[in-house]
Amino acid sequence: MSDDTFELDMKIRFAAVCDRSGQIICGGMRGGTKSLLSPDQTKTSVLQAWNRWKLRDTMENSIGKGKYAMAEYEKVRRFTIPVDTEHLLLVSTEVNADLNMIYDILKLIHG
Repeated sequence: MSDDTFELDMKIRFAAVCDRSGQIICGGMRGGTKSLLSPDQTKTSVLQAWNRWKLRDTMENSIGKGKYAMAEYEKVRRFTIPVDTEHLLLVSTEVNADLNMIYDILKLIHG
């Protein structure tokens, strides 16, 4: 899944499926791309993504199930997409990447 995600756009820097423990199951940085975070910061970032996603789940009965979340920083955009109840796909892009790529990513995950 993460390899297919990289094929969608050259501006995707990072794509990884992560479990609830913060472990990266598959994927990572695009080859030749330098990470902006240390390995410890990456794990912390993954755990924070899970915590934020759990908060979103508390409103699921009222507003429906979350499809994705996006945050834009000065240096990257980050998408958090649930794969199933135990896994998130985290995707980081250049800030000038086409936002519509999220729909292609969703198609990869959910068909």
